[in-house]
Amino acid sequence: MRRSVHRSEGLTVGCGMGGLLEMLTRPWTLHILWLLSQNGPMRFGALRRCAEGISARLLTLRLRTLEEKGFVSRTVKPTNPPQVTYSPTSRLRDMNLFMQHLHALSEKWKQEDDKTAPVLVTERVESGLISEHG
Repeated sequence: MRRSVHRSEGLTVGCGMGGLLEMLTRPWTLHILWLLSQNGPMRFGALRRCAEGISARLLTLRLRTLEEKGFVSRTVKPTNPPQVTYSPTSRLRDMNLFMQHLHALSEKWKQEDDKTAPVLVTERVESGLISEHG
């Protein structure tokens, strides 16, 4: 049986790549996966602090999706309040090399961008290259 190809996106309909890309490109998903792949098991509060700026609601939604897709496991200790820990699964560990490559690229590109970033006027004033009055 032949698979159809969606011409505008170049993805084969019915292949796993489309669904994976759709999930990974949602806001915060890769950031959460990176945190768990680097830190191992993390409690909800620690994840929220490390993913500065994410709301509790959105973090909960992303973690539920990642759990449903088999990238993280959720463990609840019946304390008061309950202690919820999220851990990387073998599926997330399979992505470790990919995540390491993304991290290396982000560091490389950040250094390149830092070298080519325009010098701001305030930096020129502070360094004495120009006076404050022009």
